[in-house]
Amino acid sequence: MRLPRSPLALSILLFAAAPALRADDTKEFLDPANWTGNTDIWKVEGTSIVGETKKDPGFNTFLCSKEKYGDFELTCKVKLTDGVGNSGFQIRSKLVDAKKFVVHGPQVDIGKGYWGSLYGEGVGGMIQASDAKMIEKFVKEKDVNEYHIVAKGNKITVKINGEAMVDDDFPKLKDGKPFPAEGIIALQVHTGYPKMKIEFTDIKFTKLKK
Repeated sequence: MRLPRSPLALSILLFAAAPALRADDTKEFLDPANWTGNTDIWKVEGTSIVGETKKDPGFNTFLCSKEKYGDFELTCKVKLTDGVGNSGFQIRSKLVDAKKFVVHGPQVDIGKGYWGSLYGEGVGGMIQASDAKMIEKFVKEKDVNEYHIVAKGNKITVKINGEAMVDDDFPKLKDGKPFPAEGIIALQVHTGYPKMKIEFTDIKFTKLKK
């Protein structure tokens, strides 16, 4: 004869079977005190970051996290006003000029012809380009696009509007050096444009355990 389980025993079983809730590190990630950059260009507010130039800065400049990150997941909505300019998410990168806020390292690209590509800013150039047909089919160049980035070990996954643009293991950068295990995250405004505006909204960030 099988005895019925007590309510307490059933509750324990259900709790054990339930998936663990994932941490949400967004608040700490987006704390304005965690960021440094040209305050004439960048604004961090709530779950949004906006970068806007009124003139060509003359060099690529970035809003840089002070904390370093290794494995993480990031989602947000991205709008490049009128599709003009170029931007990107630097991941596991390093600040090489603290006055101009110049950064070197892997970059998830934003901009015409490069959406979702994995580029090496100052470290050898293109690592893996997005397929041009995928960009044409799934990216809304003058509208809002949803980015989903996962960095887990050497595997980097980049999705735009739910479609994978990059999804592979990258043991090395194009300059031959190992793909970095950790580093800062930084957001870019690119030289070469009289003015541009990039908006990152509904940002959600989670550190991933190894």
